Amino acid sequence: MDRRPPLPIDPLLPGIVDALAQAGSVVIEAPPGAGKTTRVPLALLESGRFGSGEILVLQPRRLPTRLAAQRVAEELGEDIGRRVGYSVRFEEVGGPETRLRFVTEGILTRRLLADPTLRGVLAVVLDEFHERHLAGDLGLALLRRLQRGARPDLKLVVMSATLAAEPVADYLGGAPRIRSEGRRFEVELQHLERPDERPLAEQVAGAVKRMLQAGLDGHLLIFLPGAGEIRRAAEALAPVAEAQDLLVLPLHGDLPPAEQDRAVRPSSRRKVILSTNVAETSVTIDGIAAVIDAGLARMAGHSPWSGLPTLQIAKVSQASAIQRAGRAGRTRAGKVLRLYTRHDFDGRPERDAPEIHRLDLAELLLSLHGAGVKDPRSFEWFEPPLPAALDAAESLLVRLGALDDAGALTEVGKRLLAFPIHPRLGRMVVEGEGRGVGPDACVLAALTAERDLRQDARVDFGGGRGRAAAAGSSDLLELLSRFREAEAARFAPQRMRAIGLDHRATEAVDRSRRQLQRLLGGKAPEAPRTAAAREEALLHAVLAGFPDRVARRRTPTGRELVLSGGGSARLADSSVVHDAPFVVAVAAEEHAARPGAARSGLIRLASAIEPEWLLELFPDEVAERDEWIWDSTAERVERVSQLRYGAVVLDESRGPAQPSEETARVLAKAALARGISAFAAEGEIEGLLSRLRLAAAELPEAGWPAISDEAMEDALTAACEGLRSFAELREVPLADRLLFLLTPEQQRLLARELPERVALPGGKGVKIHYEEGRPPWIESRLQDFFGMTKGPAICKGRVFLTLHLLAPNQRAVQVTRDLEGFWERHYPAIRKELSRRYPRHSWPEDGRTASPPAGGRIR
Repeated sequence: MDRRPPLPIDPLLPGIVDALAQAGSVVIEAPPGAGKTTRVPLALLESGRFGSGEILVLQPRRLPTRLAAQRVAEELGEDIGRRVGYSVRFEEVGGPETRLRFVTEGILTRRLLADPTLRGVLAVVLDEFHERHLAGDLGLALLRRLQRGARPDLKLVVMSATLAAEPVADYLGGAPRIRSEGRRFEVELQHLERPDERPLAEQVAGAVKRMLQAGLDGHLLIFLPGAGEIRRAAEALAPVAEAQDLLVLPLHGDLPPAEQDRAVRPSSRRKVILSTNVAETSVTIDGIAAVIDAGLARMAGHSPWSGLPTLQIAKVSQASAIQRAGRAGRTRAGKVLRLYTRHDFDGRPERDAPEIHRLDLAELLLSLHGAGVKDPRSFEWFEPPLPAALDAAESLLVRLGALDDAGALTEVGKRLLAFPIHPRLGRMVVEGEGRGVGPDACVLAALTAERDLRQDARVDFGGGRGRAAAAGSSDLLELLSRFREAEAARFAPQRMRAIGLDHRATEAVDRSRRQLQRLLGGKAPEAPRTAAAREEALLHAVLAGFPDRVARRRTPTGRELVLSGGGSARLADSSVVHDAPFVVAVAAEEHAARPGAARSGLIRLASAIEPEWLLELFPDEVAERDEWIWDSTAERVERVSQLRYGAVVLDESRGPAQPSEETARVLAKAALARGISAFAAEGEIEGLLSRLRLAAAELPEAGWPAISDEAMEDALTAACEGLRSFAELREVPLADRLLFLLTPEQQRLLARELPERVALPGGKGVKIHYEEGRPPWIESRLQDFFGMTKGPAICKGRVFLTLHLLAPNQRAVQVTRDLEGFWERHYPAIRKELSRRYPRHSWPEDGRTASPPAGGRIR
């Protein structure tokens, strides 16, 4: 009995089968509701033109995969698992009769790795290709490579609702393009007039009330970003549902199949279906009269800290919003209310960026190597990834030991291919397996890959709220302990809630770890015998998976961390790792200490390590480094010897540096900052420079050089050679080094015509003061100038020195350059005053003819 209602794509099915038989590939454009997901694969199966093998149908998500397979089986009038089956993670339904198998994109990748030629597969249908998931792009590229190589008989069908078909058709060698017009019913579309600032759950409840007041007579589909928002919306709708006899049902990928079926199966009661984006494509729910779209979804990304996949709430693209609206017009006329403005919609991107341009590529790159692709850069991609993203993925795989330095797959890399998880987590399992703790390492990998099993996991980790964290060596080991509690309670939901665990998240971890444990090797090393040894083995495993996430505390008791890759982060208050100086940052998130503040890394999950483990696991990454630094307190250069892992210092020793080129460089840098004058007698350098400027002005014929700042810095730098401290530098006659800038003849002329000292008649030598902006001058007792008619002159007699004539109390009684005039005009009066004040001194009447005191005596 034919149970198939007519669908828009039905008339095109014979042409699709013919085109595929002739060209080997075909591209189908069909809007939502056309029937491509169920009718095209069924037409290929029933045509009988492609042999008796298997047809695979790729779907981007688990829920649509299962529902599409069930719908096709129903249309055939068969139970699921006979001719039609499906394979998703943790679940496979099928048997020896199965010819049409719906699979998720990741399942195809695993199958290609296990069987590179896809023996027994006649055709592969890639549905909803417009979503451009990473596994979908990889699947298309590997299938096209296979089709052009070992399997020219393999048929490929690419189906899309919104993606432009021409580039895909060109990629498939000019494949025929077939377009179907979908069945369209009138849809009334509304936007908010202005943004609604209320919590999302309240917005949803208000929108449902308006729909009901307007006479809604069918089911209502509401798109929300995630399970948490669905739960809160259901709580807000409870009073309305009770008053209006509504059946409020969640729909998302983490629900058990029975609960998913309740949401999509026919119902005599009006349903309000709260769904994530799983209902955007491939799932037709009969009787939908209206759609409410929050315009948000959890978008796949990857953490720059852990490299693991993340889901962040973001605005959906225009294409996704249109897809959602189309759900209201599939089987009847409907209404759509978008909980955002038209202006908001117009500002959104036309389509989401392909995942190949925004996700971590390490897992994809490992799969390519497993498929025998040695050079991913020359691989024939549908749309190539960015070179920088490939470089980053390759670098990580090398650090994980999956690739060697030449980029070839290692034995560790081959082992990682067995595990359907990110290579980091696979490396954790492989290391744990090698240390005899493989089963527990599988649990740690599952705990890291799945969402947090703690009910209080969404507290503000930076604020210290939530359950107090007891001290421990690892947050992952703490989660392992909590998981074992749940396991002992046989995962009973009530018991898990009592111990603070989310039963669905815990069950997801259990499914994941059982899958991983089935993939462990047969013969494992003997498990460590003590609890401490087992714990250390597991901590080694965590480090093996995150070699680039090593960190050290800035202070012994602080929570600020310095990361080996550069930068810093903060350890969450909820972490149990209180005192370990060295940790591995396993999971992190962007965090702002306060609104408007710069965002930084917040480490949610960490594990303690010992520095010697780095030498054991990554000896090539540990480097010795000597650094010469300036100790401003001791005013000397010190040598710091460090053992480093990236930017993290593992060990350090320091002491006075020995003379060397590097020591001299650091000393010179510190000396230049202080200035050359700091290392000579007061005024010595300035005096020399003034002498040279005076020489240039009065004796220009000698061609004196200008002593620049650069020249003085060079002289100071040269003086630092072989020295280690300021104390040693102060012993160096720096003024003499500046004189080396003069020729020998200039040096002799300077010493003769601009001497540093001058002799007076009594034999006393006095210093000549050369100062900027002042004539050169000397000072001495007035009696020392007895017998002189004129004062001393320099620069070949062109410059008379300014004389400071001092009384016995060493204070100047006269400053003059005209000594002869002083004796005639001023000395008589000054003599009279000095005789009165200093009667024991000799004050002859004529200083020009008097003899100065012999040997400096003045009495």
